[in-house]
Amino acid sequence: MLTKKQPPHYLGHRKRLKERLMADPRALADYEVLELLLSYANLRRDAKPLAKALLERFGGIEAVFAARPGELAEVDGFGKGYEEFWTLWREFIARIGEAPLRKREILNSPEIVASLAMARLGGAAKEEFWLALVDHKNRFIGWERLSRGTVDQAAVYPREVLAAAIRRDATGVVLVHNHPGGDPAPSPQDKDITRRIKKAAGEIGLRVLDHLVVAQDRYYSFQAQGEL
Repeated sequence: MLTKKQPPHYLGHRKRLKERLMADPRALADYEVLELLLSYANLRRDAKPLAKALLERFGGIEAVFAARPGELAEVDGFGKGYEEFWTLWREFIARIGEAPLRKREILNSPEIVASLAMARLGGAAKEEFWLALVDHKNRFIGWERLSRGTVDQAAVYPREVLAAAIRRDATGVVLVHNHPGGDPAPSPQDKDITRRIKKAAGEIGLRVLDHLVVAQDRYYSFQAQGEL
């Protein structure tokens, strides 16, 4: 006689967890919030063990969110599906942070661009070189990624910066790139490319407002340090 197969035990637990979420989100523990997020990446797996393993490995929910894909993959059970979900989650949060700038707000301090750049690039495993483009009133036009390189280098050429600015009708740019190693201090190569870009930009009247080097939770501003 055939017997009805019992549903996995975690489905009932997940249902109760969602009910608690809707009743009082603040009442959920960090691992429970993480567990629910992970469950959407893999509906057929009990996400609690992985949630707890991630928190144990990184020490907190913020650190889990900020971790690089390679670090996350070191945790047993964190596969490609979760990596794709994490990438989507990070992009969602980054775009929320950029929402005010999409209303053409004025970029008038390094902190504004740096906070956005750290949200987008702070956890990147490879160096990327980006531009924040602005109009003649320093109102934000948009981001432009120029290159994605290795763990310690992302090649960029002055002509690429000029071409991007002309294409987007920008009159000013903020140069932005990340240091995956965690130290935002600029290298001699960073200083050299900054000088070269500024010189080339001056030939066409393009303003280089700053060059920001960002890490996970720190940044270096050429403008603030008087090096621009």
